This record gives sequence, C-alpha cells and structure tokens, in this order.
Amino acid sequence: MSLTARLKAEAEAAGFTMCRICGPGDIPKVPERLGAFLEKGRHGQMGWLEDRASWRGDPQVLWPEARSIIMLGESYTPDHDPMAILGAPERAAISVYAQNRDYHDIVKKRLKRLGRWLIAEAEAAGEEAEIKVFVDTAPVAEKPLGEAAGLGWQGKHTNLVSREMGSWFFLGSIFTTLDLERDAPETDHCGSCRRCLDICPTDAFPAPYQLDARRCISYLTIEHRGPVPEELREGLGNRIYGCDDCLAVCPWNKFAAEASDIRYAAREDLLAPDLAELASLDDAGFRARFSGSPIKRIGRDRFVRNVAYAIGNSGSARLRPAAAALAEDPDETVRDAALWALARLPA
Repeated sequence: MSLTARLKAEAEAAGFTMCRICGPGDIPKVPERLGAFLEKGRHGQMGWLEDRASWRGDPQVLWPEARSIIMLGESYTPDHDPMAILGAPERAAISVYAQNRDYHDIVKKRLKRLGRWLIAEAEAAGEEAEIKVFVDTAPVAEKPLGEAAGLGWQGKHTNLVSREMGSWFFLGSIFTTLDLERDAPETDHCGSCRRCLDICPTDAFPAPYQLDARRCISYLTIEHRGPVPEELREGLGNRIYGCDDCLAVCPWNKFAAEASDIRYAAREDLLAPDLAELASLDDAGFRARFSGSPIKRIGRDRFVRNVAYAIGNSGSARLRPAAAALAEDPDETVRDAALWALARLPA
C-alpha cells in the first residue's frame, strides 16, 4: 500500500470524514477572484483578508517548499433541525458549529497527530518530511483547495458542498514537502438549484457563487464591529451568532455524514437559550458561559449587541425589561441596539 493510501486510512482512523490531496499550484484562479472580491469592498471590516492576499491567493507564496496539500473534512452534522429555532423569536439562534467546543482546537490537534504520523512514516522509508497545519486561522484558501483536492465544490453560496458530507463539515489542511499522489478535483453539482440564494434573509448573494460579506448574517454577528446598519437589523431575526440558513437548505445534506466527534453535539443550554437570560450577562458571566466556545472570541459587548437586535425582532413585551436594562449599558453600541429594540417592542 502506498504512503498516500496509508495516509488516507490513517486520517479516517484519526476521526476525519474525508481526506483528499492536491498540489500548491492547483488554484490558479484564486488571486483574480480574491482581488475582485476585495476591490468591491465585499470583505467589509475583515482587513486581514486584504493584508495577506498574496499568501491566501497562492499557497506557493505562503510556503514555497510545499509539494502537496492534504485537505481534510470533518463532519459536524447536527442531529436536530437548525431552522426550527427561527420559529421561537424569544429564544436565541446560535450557529450549529458554535453550539459546543471550539472546532479550531479539536481539528488542529487531530491534524498535528496525523502530521506526526506522516513524518514518522516518511522517515521510516528514508525520506525527510516537513509539515505545516492550518485550520481557518491562517491565510489559506481552504475552500478552493478543498475543491481542487476533490473534497467537494464551492456551491452557489460559496461554501464547500460534498456528495459524501453535504454542507456540514469543517476544513483543515496539512502542507507537506512530500510529493504525494493527487486526487481529481470535484466538479459543480448545484445544477439549477438556488435554495441557498433564495433563503438568505439579508440578500447577501449578489449573484450565484458570489458573496457580499457586508450583508451576511455570519459576518454581521461575528466579525462586524460597531452598530449593524439599520436596514439589515430586522433580517437578523433571532440569530445572535452566525447563520446556517444557506447550509441547512442544501439538498446534498441528505447524504451528510454523522458528526465525527461527540464534542460537536449541541450543549443543552445553547440549543435555544432565552434572550432575556443572555441579555443579563456581564463580562464575567459571558466568559464563564462561553469558556472553550468559539463564541468567546467576539467578546461580551458584541454578543449582547446581537442579543439586543434579536430582542427588538421578537415582538415580545416580556423582553422589554431586558432591553431597558441594556439601554443603560456602558457600551455605546449596546445602548444603541437596545434603544432600537425598545422602539420596536409593544409596551
């Protein structure tokens, strides 16, 4: 059995759902596409996309010694309907990926273990090997690389879709100096379907296969600092951290694999938390509640800002006291959100 074949078997044994391989020069269209995205300002406040565009656009610039890129998919398919919570406006909708432990930590540890195995196997065969592992926090074009490696294709919502994993999977990569066998790239299987485009509450897709992050709820609730533009606030609904609408409606989810790790299963207190309870969190309470969660990184003020918008969209008089309390908050953006909410709620 070749090293590449053994690697794929080891990846599955380590907990990854899929493992495919491409080369660092297999995404030649990315620099032009990324440049057009940045030129139109569709990255919003994500200045880091622009700062390291040359690295993100070409893996050979990021690490010239790399000869192969191992792309790995790790399923986090929910065991509940993620759209059901949208019908409970007094409760908060949290993106599926953030309902338990931070996937960055889980996936990175798994990647490092697999990388160490690969180095040991190469050395046993008398070949030197180096690796670098990445999970969503480095300037790596993971979705185009995933398509080039054959994990899936970038759908009309710009996320990766897989015939084996549906839409619910994390991506990780191992860059290596080893020359491994390549897989064939995946082709587009969206056809005439446009469910992901039509479901978007804030019209974040100017055209199929294009995203304007400035209108995307995931961007607005996680990356955007300061007040959310008023014309977009109603579209947030009760989504306080991320949005799964375009993922959840994808027909390919009927083939989705089960979540690969129990730590991705939703915590009971994050499935449908009460908005009033979340609005009462101070900084210490926020940190305690979301320790080990990806939600922690946005900080208490941005989180409570999102909660205030959800309260304003709830139409619930019961939540007026929570909004009134936030109208006295030390943070100016939270106060603005609370006053907006109060103006919309019945007395």
